[in-house]
Amino acid sequence: MYLTLDMQRLQETGLLTPPDSFDGLSPPLGGGSVTTWLIDTRSLWPGNSILYAPGAAHAMSLISEEERKIIMGKMFIADARMSLASALMKRLFISQALGIAWNEVRLARKGHPKHGKPCAVDAVGRVIEGIDFNISHQNGLVALIGWDGQVPHSYNSDNTTNGLISPTAGLRDGVTVGIDIVCVNERDDYRTIDTEGLDGWVDIYEFIFSDEERWSMKYDIDYITLLDGSFLTRHEIGRHDRCIARNRDISCKLPSGNHVDFSSERLIEAKLRRFYTYFCYKESYIKLSGEALLAPWIRDLEFFDVRSPKPGNPARCSTHGMWGEEVDDVEVYMNGKEVNDVKMKIQSFEEGFMISTAMQGDVQGLKVPGFTTLDLNADVLDYAAAHLDHP
Repeated sequence: MYLTLDMQRLQETGLLTPPDSFDGLSPPLGGGSVTTWLIDTRSLWPGNSILYAPGAAHAMSLISEEERKIIMGKMFIADARMSLASALMKRLFISQALGIAWNEVRLARKGHPKHGKPCAVDAVGRVIEGIDFNISHQNGLVALIGWDGQVPHSYNSDNTTNGLISPTAGLRDGVTVGIDIVCVNERDDYRTIDTEGLDGWVDIYEFIFSDEERWSMKYDIDYITLLDGSFLTRHEIGRHDRCIARNRDISCKLPSGNHVDFSSERLIEAKLRRFYTYFCYKESYIKLSGEALLAPWIRDLEFFDVRSPKPGNPARCSTHGMWGEEVDDVEVYMNGKEVNDVKMKIQSFEEGFMISTAMQGDVQGLKVPGFTTLDLNADVLDYAAAHLDHP
C-alpha cells in the first residue's frame, strides 16, 4: 500500500527530487522499455591469452575484481572474451537505465549467491526493483535483454529515498526477462545420430522435454533447405518427415508434378534446427527466474506450434553476419494450461545461431525490439569513460 502525498510539498522538503532528465529512459509514470543488445566477440581481444590481448587490460579495469578473477581463470580465450563482454554489457545497461555513474553500478544475485539471477543493487545491497536483465553467450556472441520500468532513484546516507517514495509507485508491475543463444552447428551431434538414430539422440534429453515435445522433434518438420538455397515446405515433404536417419535418398513429388531428389541429411539438419529451437525457448523461459535446466518443473513446461526461424547469411570478409527470420507465435503451456502472461520470440543470426527472448509479467503493450549490435569502443568503452564518476 502506498500513501497519496502532496507532490509539491514533498519536492519542497527535498524528500522527492525529480531527476533532471531521463536520457531516453521510460517516462516517469507508467510504461516501460525493453533493450536488446548484441556483441560479437569473435574478433575482439586477439591472441591466446586475455592477459596479453590488446585492449583487454583497460576493459577489465572497468569491472570488479571478482569478475576479473573469473575471466582470467578461463582456460580458453574465447570464453574469457565472452565473460568480459558480458560484464561490460551489464554495467552499460544498468548505468544507462538508472542514470547512475559507471562506478556506482553494483551487482549481486537474487536467491542463490552463486547461481541466482544477476541483479542491480544499491550502495547498501538492496535489490533495485523495476529493472531486470539477462545475458546469454555462445560461440563468440553475447546478447542482453533488459527491462526498465522505473524512475532512476537512489538512497541517501540517512536512508531516505532520492526519487520516488516507492521505486514502483505508479509504475508498471514487475516484468522479468530471459534470453538464450544456441549454435546449431557447434556440437558434434551426428556421432550419436548415426548410431542411435535421431529418435535415440532426442531421447537423451527426456529429462528436459515432454513426450509430446520429443515426438514433434523426431517426426515433425517446418521446412528443409536444399543445397541450392531453396526451401521445401512440410506439405511438400509429406510423409518423408518420418525419416530419422541420415544418408538416405529421398524423392519428393511436388504439387507442380516435378520431382525433387535430395539426401535425408537435409531432413536431419532441419530436425536438429527444430530441436535447438525448442531448447532455446526452454532455456530463455527458465532464465526468467534464474533457474537451471534441472528445475523440477522443466518437463511440465511445454511449447507448441514451434517453428524454427529460417537462417540468415554468414559474415563474409568485412561484413557483419545477417539476421534471419523472426518468429513470435509459439504457444507456452505449464502443467497443461496455457501461460498467458509471457511473450516469446526467436530469431536466427547467420546460418547457425538462434536467439530466444522471453518476457513475463505485465507485458501488455511491451514489444521486444530488434537487436542493436554494439561497437565495443564507441558504444561501451567511450560511454564508460564519459560516465565513469558521474551519470
